[in-house]
Amino acid sequence: MTRDIDVTIGGAAVHCRVEGDGPPLILLHGWGGSADSFLPVARHYATTRTVYSLDFPGFGASGKPPVPWSVDEYAAMLDEFMERQALTGVPVIAHSFGGRVAILTAARYPRRFSRIILTGSAGLIPRRGIKYYWKVYFYKLMRRMARSSGLRRLLRALGLDIEERLRARAGSADYRALDETMRATFVRVVNQNLRPFLRKITVPTLLIWGEDDRETPLEFGRIMEREIPDAGLVVFKGAGHFAYIDEFGRFVRVTDVFLGGER
Repeated sequence: MTRDIDVTIGGAAVHCRVEGDGPPLILLHGWGGSADSFLPVARHYATTRTVYSLDFPGFGASGKPPVPWSVDEYAAMLDEFMERQALTGVPVIAHSFGGRVAILTAARYPRRFSRIILTGSAGLIPRRGIKYYWKVYFYKLMRRMARSSGLRRLLRALGLDIEERLRARAGSADYRALDETMRATFVRVVNQNLRPFLRKITVPTLLIWGEDDRETPLEFGRIMEREIPDAGLVVFKGAGHFAYIDEFGRFVRVTDVFLGGER
């Protein structure tokens, strides 16, 4: 049986697909994804559980946030959603950005989750070299130059369109495709360091990482294993950021064991 839940929380329309029957399980997708990102996992667990596949505001069938959100607002939204659905002490599987929300929710609203599975989770600030800071400095310099109409005209006469250069340097293609609200949301989210919250997670946590993950490197998983009080790390060789798809069979075998005591 499949049904849809549509509610408004924090000024945003929130959509959730619910399927299956049995003890509840929540799935939280990554940035740019939707409930469908976890479709194979949802179908696997819908045979034994009631699976709540949430669309975060700004993605899937949910509406956009009314103003730029940070992870704080997404976690508060999830807490409110679970409160309305009477979901307490529920296991969660979260990928990438969904991991950010799960980490903060677990730390701030500890009664929400009974067990946590994070796969390729974001939430930490990566080490950045001199090349990164040079790019940031140069981009800010060009922005300041672009504010001067006289300088823009002079540079254009010399064959340099500084506004076009700015557009080309304004982040990834995914970032440039976002509207103003979601761009500001993206900036707030990726600059929020959740490492101080790891030690506040009080429930058993399973970390599943692709060895070749380039989006959220394996070092993130190792840090989380060290700093979450009750955590274990499983590494899939040859898998990338979407380890739960790259190694789907192995993924569900491992998660079945971790969640088995709650069936």
